[in-house]
Amino acid sequence: MSLRGPPDERGPDALLEFGVVNLDKPPGPSAHQVAAWVRDLCDVEQAAHAGTLDPKVTGCLPVLTGAATRLSQVFLEGTKEYVAVLELHADPPADLDSVVAEFEGPLYQKPPRKSAVVRQLRVREIHDLEVRSVEGRQVLLHVRCESGTYIRKLCHDLGLALGTGAHMGDLRRTATDPFDDADLVTLHDLSDALGRWRERGDDDWLREVVAPAERALDHLPRVTVAYGAAEEIANGAPVYAPGVIDADADASFDGLVACYTPDDAVVCLGRMVGDPDAESGTVVELERVLI
Repeated sequence: MSLRGPPDERGPDALLEFGVVNLDKPPGPSAHQVAAWVRDLCDVEQAAHAGTLDPKVTGCLPVLTGAATRLSQVFLEGTKEYVAVLELHADPPADLDSVVAEFEGPLYQKPPRKSAVVRQLRVREIHDLEVRSVEGRQVLLHVRCESGTYIRKLCHDLGLALGTGAHMGDLRRTATDPFDDADLVTLHDLSDALGRWRERGDDDWLREVVAPAERALDHLPRVTVAYGAAEEIANGAPVYAPGVIDADADASFDGLVACYTPDDAVVCLGRMVGDPDAESGTVVELERVLI
């Protein structure tokens, strides 16, 4: 078994082998192409993006490197935020704001024909939908929504409800839990940071650009386990109550949690199934072992 040790004390190679880049995706390439470029730049076997963005869409695209690709499921359950241009096909009606507000809440959507999922009706939650500005027939929207929401379809449906018809213009993702656009880095930033480390041995910039993979788990409830329990988890055992040192109060039953050693190194992802304060029994069933 190998424990990675404290995230902030890992060397550059270990960081790249279990890291995450909060990438500012440029327009043009697909999310898959961008992840492949990150993989090649970092010289790791694999890299995975956190949530597909169409080629023309820009913005927040966290990319997991090396063994951190096993964490990709955490991005399936978080929220996303976007700024989108709604291109109306006629002048905006007087009741624009009130019609847009009606789209907050549970929303039925069928994925478009060009999508990676089965085209069946499903429900997605629109947490916030706000008109930020209007210029002619262009409406700037801010959207905070459940993962898996199709903004292009939302724009189309808004056009039908407004009676004008509409389609999506420019789209930028500004956040995907737990990342946002406050500390985005570009592919050029990553390339330059890697070059400085490889050519000069200076890894300070690299540490600003690539974060330990644990950063991708900041939004999940935390369970701290003893080192001895971590050894058992590495061999496939669930998390038993005697091995639990502490657990966040918001860790809910059947909810996804991240388990850590006392030095903040992640051990596994799992589902909370028992009371962490109990003297015996299973507390967390494993979904991904990370050591």
